[in-house]
Amino acid sequence: MIVQNALLFFDNERYRLMEWCIMPNHVHVLIKTMEGYSLDQIVRSWKGFTARKINGLKGLTGTLWQREYHDRYIRDLDHLANARLYIRNNPVKAGLCGKPEEWPWGSAGFSGHEPV
Repeated sequence: MIVQNALLFFDNERYRLMEWCIMPNHVHVLIKTMEGYSLDQIVRSWKGFTARKINGLKGLTGTLWQREYHDRYIRDLDHLANARLYIRNNPVKAGLCGKPEEWPWGSAGFSGHEPV
């Protein structure tokens, strides 16, 4: 819930959140950055905020996220469509649910978010 709320917080202000899926050991996010905000700034903000919240709840300190992240430049509409499907189907492929809409920690199963 902490990570999902962090992703949703600046949607339509700093970025357009297109798809996301929070897995037990990683997160997939597809965004379109808005002018004045870099991907690096956005990811750093997510990681910093969520690390402080999660560590605070668990009574821990220190590193929660890996320092680096993997990004992809979306080249065309086919690539965009494939990226969206990959993100939505990630929990199904991992055996966590039967269909994307059943996973509550992603855009496919989250009510209240219109995909872009």
